[in-house]
Amino acid sequence: MASTILASTAVPVGLRRASLASCSGRSDISSLKYTSLGGPKYTRRARGVSVRCEGIRETVDKATKKEITKEEILQNQETNQSEKQSVFGAVPTSGSFYPRPEVERRPETGEKSLLSLFAFDGAAPETINGRLAMIGIVWAAIAEKMSGLTVFDQLYTQGTGLVYYVALVPLIAYASIVPMLNGESTDARSSGPFTARAERWNGRLAMIGFLSLLLTESFIHAPVFAKFF
Repeated sequence: MASTILASTAVPVGLRRASLASCSGRSDISSLKYTSLGGPKYTRRARGVSVRCEGIRETVDKATKKEITKEEILQNQETNQSEKQSVFGAVPTSGSFYPRPEVERRPETGEKSLLSLFAFDGAAPETINGRLAMIGIVWAAIAEKMSGLTVFDQLYTQGTGLVYYVALVPLIAYASIVPMLNGESTDARSSGPFTARAERWNGRLAMIGFLSLLLTESFIHAPVFAKFF
């Protein structure tokens, strides 16, 4: 009698939790723990239901990611004047070293190898260099105001700046390459004013600005941000 009551009051823990959580997807109970009220816990394996809860990655993807199709790339390749010739005037040719057609160099439709991504017209070089330059120009402004040292002195004379730089480069490179290897370009992500186009222009300006900063400080032998700002 007692065993019958305990068995009838057993509640699947997995289902009890699933009712409180915000979950979606297919249902398939693979292994749920049943807890009898007032009795010992035991596990029963069953089939049929598995609840997949929506994680942080799925939430971010829904808010920021858009799919870029091959048809959209081909259409842009045909209508965008900048895709019909390179900055040097060369016409993109399929299978060439440089320049390649947009459909061949994009991570969504092109080859997803490191050789292709790091080619002269690949997706990786400008993205990584632009992000490093944006971080570098901000870091230079703050560090020069605090230490009174030029970028060169921070990197090579003081020494600590070089350590941070060596640690930062592979981190930014890795974070930039992984989405590309998975077939996702920077154009696939946007959130409000944070778009791939804005990142590219800010990165280009930062690269020019950081190079100008290094050249200027090599001539005046003084930190630009500490002296003029």
